[in-house]
Amino acid sequence: MGKMDGRVALITGGASGLGEEDARTLAREGAKVVITDVQDELGEKVAASIDGCLYLNHDVRDEARWGEVVAETIKQFGRLDTLVNNAGLVRFATVEELSYDDFRLQTEVMINGPFLGCKAAIPHMSKDGSGSIINMASIAGLKGISAIPAYSAAKAGVIGMSRSIAVHCREQGYRIRCNAIAPGGIATPMTAQAMAELPEGNAGRDQAETHGMGQPSDVANMVLYLASDDGRHITGTTITIDNGETME
Repeated sequence: MGKMDGRVALITGGASGLGEEDARTLAREGAKVVITDVQDELGEKVAASIDGCLYLNHDVRDEARWGEVVAETIKQFGRLDTLVNNAGLVRFATVEELSYDDFRLQTEVMINGPFLGCKAAIPHMSKDGSGSIINMASIAGLKGISAIPAYSAAKAGVIGMSRSIAVHCREQGYRIRCNAIAPGGIATPMTAQAMAELPEGNAGRDQAETHGMGQPSDVANMVLYLASDDGRHITGTTITIDNGETME
């Protein structure tokens, strides 16, 4: 028996990186998985390699599309137990250099997207104790990092919103938990591209050298924990996976 047998998970940003690893981990434990992304070729390839996985094109900023994605998930699999709001991106620039367009893009994807996802999913999520919302935050939402003000703002917002949603679900009597995960540096395609853009001596490079880069499985194993009955008594919290970086 897998830890996710009989359960259905919807994961945004599932075409690569953390989202892909989340999908593979939950599927190995018996979940039926829906992954969404805007990278159609990659997303379809990942879905084809996971038994029973469904891929859907999905811009997480689109409220109407969120309704369609949730409806299609339930049509295909009959229920929705786990929502992983994972889709994200990063643009490096200080507050003096960052364009407003890039600020809006990052906050719309990583704040508006999870908000719309929770709003669309909660009315249709299983309330039998299996309901679990997992929002991907970052240590950037917990400590000051000068080169990513929009990303930091979005991830701090995710942390606060997750707590609010957890309280709401408790007040309404829903058996739906909501938590955030705040990774440090994780070796994903997005991180590799970002690191390649950073000059020598940048704080991001120093972080990788000092604390090391985690693997996607380090985060996916926590997603599994929170999605399964192992995490049944955890809600409204933020779990850091950063090899001690936020201790400093």
